[in-house]
Amino acid sequence: MKRISQLFLTFILILIAGTAFTQSKIFTPEDVVGMNPGLYAKNLAQLQWMGQSEQYSWVDQNVVLISSPQSKKNDTLLTIKQLNKAWTQLAADSLKRLPQFNWLDTQKAYFFQKSNLYTLELPGPKITLITSLPEEAENIETATKSLKVAYTIENNLFYANGKELIQLTQNPDGVVSGQAVHRNEFGIDKGIFWSDDETKIAYYRMDQRMVSDYPLVDISQRIASLKNEKYPMAGMKSHEVTICVYDLNSKQTIVLETGEPAEQYLTTVTWSPDSKTIYTSLLNRDQNHLKLKAYDAETGKETATLFEEKDEKYVEPQHPLYFINQHPSQFVWMSERDGFNHLYLYNTEGNLITQLTSGEWEVSNLLGFDPKGETVFFQATKESPLEQNTYALKLKNRQITRLSPENGIHRSMISHSGKYVIDSYTNATTSRIIGVYDTKGKNLKNLLTAENPLKDYSFGKTEIVKLHAADSTLLYGRIILPPGFDTTKKYPVIIYVYGGPHAQMITNSMFYGSGFYLQYLSQKGYIVWTLDNRGSDNRGKKFEQAIHRQVGKAELEDQMTGVEYLRSLPYVDVSRIGVDGWSYGGFMSVNMKLSHPEIFKVATAGGPVIDWRYYEVMYGERYMDHPDDNPEGYKQSNLLNKVPQLEGKLMIIHGDMDPVVVWQNSLSFLKKCVDEGKLVDYFVYPGHEHNVRGKDRAHLIRKITSYFDENL
Repeated sequence: MKRISQLFLTFILILIAGTAFTQSKIFTPEDVVGMNPGLYAKNLAQLQWMGQSEQYSWVDQNVVLISSPQSKKNDTLLTIKQLNKAWTQLAADSLKRLPQFNWLDTQKAYFFQKSNLYTLELPGPKITLITSLPEEAENIETATKSLKVAYTIENNLFYANGKELIQLTQNPDGVVSGQAVHRNEFGIDKGIFWSDDETKIAYYRMDQRMVSDYPLVDISQRIASLKNEKYPMAGMKSHEVTICVYDLNSKQTIVLETGEPAEQYLTTVTWSPDSKTIYTSLLNRDQNHLKLKAYDAETGKETATLFEEKDEKYVEPQHPLYFINQHPSQFVWMSERDGFNHLYLYNTEGNLITQLTSGEWEVSNLLGFDPKGETVFFQATKESPLEQNTYALKLKNRQITRLSPENGIHRSMISHSGKYVIDSYTNATTSRIIGVYDTKGKNLKNLLTAENPLKDYSFGKTEIVKLHAADSTLLYGRIILPPGFDTTKKYPVIIYVYGGPHAQMITNSMFYGSGFYLQYLSQKGYIVWTLDNRGSDNRGKKFEQAIHRQVGKAELEDQMTGVEYLRSLPYVDVSRIGVDGWSYGGFMSVNMKLSHPEIFKVATAGGPVIDWRYYEVMYGERYMDHPDDNPEGYKQSNLLNKVPQLEGKLMIIHGDMDPVVVWQNSLSFLKKCVDEGKLVDYFVYPGHEHNVRGKDRAHLIRKITSYFDENL
């Protein structure tokens, strides 16, 4: 028995290390970019709680299955054949697959098919056409009780009530209603907000007429056409945003009196539970002073300033107000004011009742409350900055219970009753496990343990490395060794870098977050290294704000700490170190190459920011301030000033329709290289925006890897 146990343990260790001798397959570029669905762990499609019930459903092979936390069996609720029997009475063509259902309860759902909104009622099934939207409708927001629909067409806002389609705005060119604003910063991902009673629509109105047009050229036609992008660069005139409210009953529109200056940011738009008040945060252009205000939804007048937040660097609101069930005068606010993102309990008078969470960890997402408003559910990095676990917190005594039993990256859904959790997670050795728990942390049932779809593929060992920055800050690195790794040989290294805010490359997920691309590079014989430097996500305010007014400095220092670690390894060929990155990572890749040409033999950089004066105002000024207020910081971060230091091989890649990091960045770099007599390689992807999508991405992977193969 002892011998058998030893053999079993050895097998497990080999499997975890990724060096099982039976593994032989390697990725192709098409695999890397997602064109082989068989490489992804099985999931449960459309898994969701069914309205306010304690039943949940999912779709498997065109069948809707239903169960409950206490049930030991799964029941068939609906098949594609049953649906089509009712569907063909409305449409000529039958459905090939089940649509995406949104369950209102266990017997009723709504769904969109093309541009049409339908309801499904069981048993039957019975399908009813509710409304037909124009094909060009976008930014669709459905009021779930009345099934009215608000949407945009181009720059105007509309709503549909059954067969009636009503246009709410008639904007001139340069004015946009109902869309996300401020270039989707500050957690803004939409521009339409239904009131809880569904009688009013709040929406963003963005006037961009004062913003400079940035020319993008579409070469898909014989005579290339001009596509202007409103692009407010750092230090330049920005757009002006207001919040409007349309009353469906009175058919009147009012504007919230958010006042001057017009160049401010309006965020965290939230309706009160009684639909009478709208709350929004006003953030000044310097982004260091936030005021949370309340407005009367009937008149638009300000009724209160609840509180203010200030920071010498920046305040960054990312979440709305979360009102508490059964306590409509109380809400939870998320803030980094104490150095880490935590939960604060307020009342609508603006009084802080208590800070709910605290500690050197981050709350990342609030999942909801129980019906009595006694418990709040959230996800956080409490166990480790590399993980996302799920927790329940009692509002009365602030007692926290961890609900997710295994370490890793969790995605959880709380039942309306607050009694149960559906949880899906992955970690470094787990493809995907989905289970149901109660909110005391007890595991009730397993819904899926996904088989490893990569078991026949060849991988080297992937490890987490802990290092310390110059100021003693703990840093996490990840090293991927090639399959068949031999400690007596020396290997070239590719450093994959991002390094910017709101991104974390290293997590306790499959492959420790490295993904197929980096594993593919290791399969080609490279050691692949990544380090999350100061400035990256989920490590607290001080960690992220280390880059303020001097982007590229702390990040470079930390990346070089990683390089020193690599150079200490006997199996690293220190003469063959390369670096690759995109966007902020492109900026970092060029920065690393130019700053240390003696270290980095080869670099590739996609969509890189070269001069931060060319980047947009919201993100740019948050981290670098206004160019007039920080000329030295902009000078030090301007990579054009480092072009004379260019040695070796560097390839820049850019999409010619990039509206995020405009083409001018890399073109100006080319011009400077020509001026300085420096040779640089360059590749453009015509028609692509801020990354290369679709099948062309396989071409991008080949382009990058061949560049390293030929030059590193």
